[in-house]
Amino acid sequence: MSDRKPLMPKATAVWLVENTSLSFEQIAELCGLHNLEVRGIADGDVAQGIKGQDPIASGQLSREEIARAEANPNHRLRLAEPKYEMPVVKTKKGPRYTPVSRRHDRPNAVLWLLRNHPELKDSQIMRLVGTTKPTIASIRERTHWNSANLQPQDPVTLGLCSQIDLDAEVKKSSKRVTVGAPAAIAEEREMGGTLLPASQTIPGLGDQPALEELPAEPEDDRAANVAEDARVFARLKELTRPDEEEDDEPRP
Repeated sequence: MSDRKPLMPKATAVWLVENTSLSFEQIAELCGLHNLEVRGIADGDVAQGIKGQDPIASGQLSREEIARAEANPNHRLRLAEPKYEMPVVKTKKGPRYTPVSRRHDRPNAVLWLLRNHPELKDSQIMRLVGTTKPTIASIRERTHWNSANLQPQDPVTLGLCSQIDLDAEVKKSSKRVTVGAPAAIAEEREMGGTLLPASQTIPGLGDQPALEELPAEPEDDRAANVAEDARVFARLKELTRPDEEEDDEPRP
């Protein structure tokens, strides 16, 4: 089938069935229809009440092209080149439509998104669920009129959005968070700073010499201290020995 189709495919097929001897396959390929659908048009079962559209009057087909196709069943019809280039109309995407039977589930879906994907913006939640910004704010701040009865539910399970749309929005938010993470970390480090050494935070500690700077104890003083400790321990043993002997005597 060719990429270009008539402006009114079914009406064009009706006219071709009624006014030409083209085969069903030729008409179906030109209009982008199924062979059985064209056969149904010929039998009167399909396109009842549709008025045929003349493609010759509208400049979409020439009489020579139709005659060539009628003479050769294997010939495929080709539309004439348009005289004017039609501009592409960009339709603005409006708010997402939510069926009436599903609208009462939107607050539960918003609560689920706020809990499981806090990185999503309000505009993204609005696109996914079809809600409003004040509703999202009231659910986040627990001021919604039905806040006590809300239960978080997956919007995909509720049929409010597709898994592809949800994954796309989450991926977009993840990229935004990843890009902004280094700047946030740098700002946090700049605000928080680093820990200062204890010599700067404890008063008077900075005036004391470091451990490795303390003078070593002389060998003579060390030997004298050891001897003095030995005499003290010997004296203590002599004082405690009579008491120990009295404790060893048998008591009546």
